[in-house]
Amino acid sequence: MAVNFNQVEFIRSAASPKDFLRDGLPQLAFAGRSNVGKSSVINRLVNRKNFARVGASPGKTSQINYFRLDGAAYLVDLPGYGYAKVSKAERDRWGRLMEAYFASGLIAVGVQIVDARHKPTADDVTMANWFYDAGCPLVVAANKLDKLKKSEIAPNLELIRQTLDLREGDVLIPFSAEKGDGKAELMGWLAAAVENG
Repeated sequence: MAVNFNQVEFIRSAASPKDFLRDGLPQLAFAGRSNVGKSSVINRLVNRKNFARVGASPGKTSQINYFRLDGAAYLVDLPGYGYAKVSKAERDRWGRLMEAYFASGLIAVGVQIVDARHKPTADDVTMANWFYDAGCPLVVAANKLDKLKKSEIAPNLELIRQTLDLREGDVLIPFSAEKGDGKAELMGWLAAAVENG
């Protein structure tokens, strides 16, 4: 069955592991560094301008947000990482929440958003490893493609592939939340993950 990405509704925010949804629907977990455009990527996928809140200041999503997708899956918006201006206590709380979620066995597919213009950070590498340790397939969306010259795209994608140490079967999609490049490809991979449950 085709998943209708326009049929999406906010369900809940989880501030602790007891709030995690465990109803058997596949969970598509989106992660990305603060300011990488994760909310914009989600908004582009579901065709809504301000669906996932686009924070004026990074680090706004401090909980795990669940959106039900066409009654068939959850789009799970994980807190942005790597932002310095939050307290150590907040970062520690965030770390415990994320560790519990990644250890829960609930993730059907991981979607990691990175910046197509830059080499992935140490935090990006750590996040990719968390997805690997969780045993789920990984799709990397290299956002902000529209800000690259044509000649920069292939070498930048190769740098991302090498830095994250992507494995065979991992998918790297050049993406532009601004222009919509890569949207159809990402939706195709996510729909396949939902169908495979």
